[in-house]
Amino acid sequence: MPSNSSAASDKNAAPPLPEPLRVPVADSHTHLDMQSGTVEEALAKAASVGVTTVVQVGCDIKGSQWAARTAAQYDAVHATVALHPNEAPRIVHGDPDGWSRQGARQPGGAQALDAALAEIDRLAALPQVKGVGETGLDYFRTGPEGKEAQERSFRAHIEIAKRHGKALVIHDRDAHDDVLRVLKEEGAPERTVFHCYSGDAEMAEVCAREGYFMSFAGNVTFKNAQNLRDAVAVAPLELLLVETDAPFLTPVPYRGRPNAPYLIPVTVRALAAVRGIDEDALATALAANTARAFGY
Repeated sequence: MPSNSSAASDKNAAPPLPEPLRVPVADSHTHLDMQSGTVEEALAKAASVGVTTVVQVGCDIKGSQWAARTAAQYDAVHATVALHPNEAPRIVHGDPDGWSRQGARQPGGAQALDAALAEIDRLAALPQVKGVGETGLDYFRTGPEGKEAQERSFRAHIEIAKRHGKALVIHDRDAHDDVLRVLKEEGAPERTVFHCYSGDAEMAEVCAREGYFMSFAGNVTFKNAQNLRDAVAVAPLELLLVETDAPFLTPVPYRGRPNAPYLIPVTVRALAAVRGIDEDALATALAANTARAFGY
């Protein structure tokens, strides 16, 4: 019988390697810069179970610059660049406590947001950058006072994605109606991805009509996530993607432990079970869909 201390350490330990996929897939959304270990270690571990490509996602200026540098260095890595929705109000208000992690209050205001967006625009032009995101709206952590900055930033990211011909990667938390409204008002880019899809089956049908990709993370395995499984069941196969959002949203049975791209097979198998299709057939579709969504 394990001691309490060893049981506690097990809860924080990296989950074991899952059985490898027979058909390689991509992790369409991960944050290697927030995970333990080196990029080389993460990529090798992922490749050993059939996850041969990852999309490294930026959430602020420093993170987006890191994503672009890393994608230039590794063939298995593609980058996206953006200001996370929660980052935009922090920049406007000069708030140091957030994604930017700069440790000191910075000059805020509309000019500061414009300067940050200009850097995202510069990075988006790079060939190894395949997407603009994660951008969108998040009403969970940002109150009414931040909505204006979020929406302004979201609209700017849409314009950047369209101008550079890159995919748009959307973060949508508790903001479904407004995200869909802004996309309609601005005109969505040709390739639009709802990262960590959080809607229900009805919203999935709306996304399907618009041709939006829907990317599902490990939370599709959570007991209370029937809405996500319902969405998986009705989403067109050609619009499905899979992601980790690592180090977050580790799938069951490892929920609460560190997530990483090598755990993608767990979620792929959960999606295949919901769809009632062969794992290899789903993996084949997921790989083709991710390449099409991000243009690589």
